[in-house]
Amino acid sequence: MTNAEKLKNLLELEIIPDLEVAIDELFEAIDKAKSASKEQKEDLEEMREMRTECFAIIEELGRNELEEDEIEELLAELMEMKTEE
Repeated sequence: MTNAEKLKNLLELEIIPDLEVAIDELFEAIDKAKSASKEQKEDLEEMREMRTECFAIIEELGRNELEEDEIEELLAELMEMKTEE
């Protein structure tokens, strides 16, 4: 499996689903409280931006627009982020 395939799988199978679960949970908390704190709004915006960036990376991978060193760097960064959870 190439690093590009590993990156795509990591994004599609782990990172994006985790982000979507976290977004849903935050929406539920906001809905329960009937309002969102400033921190919750910032967290929600940050998670949405991360999800959008993940989809953009997948698109770039599909068009072969990323260099191997960029792919390796992204993969290492995401793996590190994943292990910190």
